[in-house]
Amino acid sequence: MERLLTAMKAAAEPTRLRLLVLCAHGDLTVSNLVQILGQSQPRVSRHLRLLTEAGLLDRNREGSWVYYRLSQQGPGAALAQTLVDSVPDADTTVRGDLARLEQLMKERAQRAEDYFKRVAARWDELRALYVRDDEVEALLQRMVGREKVSDLLDVGTGTGRILEIMAPQVDRAVGIDLSADMLMIARSKLERARLRNCVVRKGDMYHLPVASGSFDAVTIHQVLHYAERPAEAIEEAARVLRPDGRLFIVDFKAHALDYLRDQHEHRWLGFDDERIEGWLEEAGLEPVDHEELKGDPLTISIWTARCGQNEVQATAA
Repeated sequence: MERLLTAMKAAAEPTRLRLLVLCAHGDLTVSNLVQILGQSQPRVSRHLRLLTEAGLLDRNREGSWVYYRLSQQGPGAALAQTLVDSVPDADTTVRGDLARLEQLMKERAQRAEDYFKRVAARWDELRALYVRDDEVEALLQRMVGREKVSDLLDVGTGTGRILEIMAPQVDRAVGIDLSADMLMIARSKLERARLRNCVVRKGDMYHLPVASGSFDAVTIHQVLHYAERPAEAIEEAARVLRPDGRLFIVDFKAHALDYLRDQHEHRWLGFDDERIEGWLEEAGLEPVDHEELKGDPLTISIWTARCGQNEVQATAA
C-alpha cells in the first residue's frame, strides 16, 4: 500500500505526468527532456529522480549518458502504463510535447542514417557471401515461435534487427550491445517502427546487465565469431535463462575464408557442431535442435539449446 501511494504522489504533478508520457515513447536523456519541456536541467533531473525512486521510470546509464524510459517491470510498471493511457490524446500540452519529441526522433534517425551509410559498404560486402538475411530471419522466427516467449534477450543486438523481427511474437524484447553507435541506430529504428515492447541497453556479453533466470529465450545472432571467449558468452547467456528457456545461436558453419580475419575482424572462422555443442553442455544447457541454410560459399547454422531446472537452481545458488 505504501509503495502504491508513493508512486501515485510522485506522478501527481503536471511536469512529472508529462515526463511519464514522453518516456513511454522511447529512451530519452535529461538533455532530450530539457529540450522538449523547455525547463531547466536541475528541475527536470529532480522530477526524474522522484519518478525513478517511485518505480515509475527505469534509469539506465551508458557511459556518460543516462537514459530514462517508462518502467518495464516491477510493481510500478502497470501503474505507470495506466497513468500514461489515461492522459487525453487531445491535451494541448501533451500534443505539443509529442510534436517536439517527434522532431527530436527525426534528428536522431538522421544521425543514425548518416553513421550507417559510412559503414554499410563493409557490411554489404560480407552479406554477399552467405544466405540472404530474410531467409535466416524467417527460419529463426519459426524456431523461436514454436513455443510461447514472453521475454526475449538479444545479445550483441547491433542495429536491433532481431528485436524488430521478433517484436510481434514476444511480450518484451531487450537488446544488449557494447557499441554506442550501434545502439544509436537500434534506438532510431525501434522508435520509427513504434515498437514500444523493445528496449536496448549498453552492456557486455560476458557480464549481461540483467538478472539470472529472467528470460524465456536468448538469441546470439552473428556475434560469436567476433568473440574472444565464446564459451563464456554462452555460459552468461545460460545464466539469464528461465527453467526450460531456450538459447538460439546463429552463426557461420566452420569455413576456410581466412581473409575475414583481417578485413572483417572475425576472431573465428565459423564453428562446427561439436564445438558449439560442447560449449552448450559445459554451460549446463541441452542441445536440442540444429538447422542449416547453405550459402555460397558460407553456410549459416542455427543451434538451439534448452535450460533445465537443475541448471537454473545451481546458477542461482
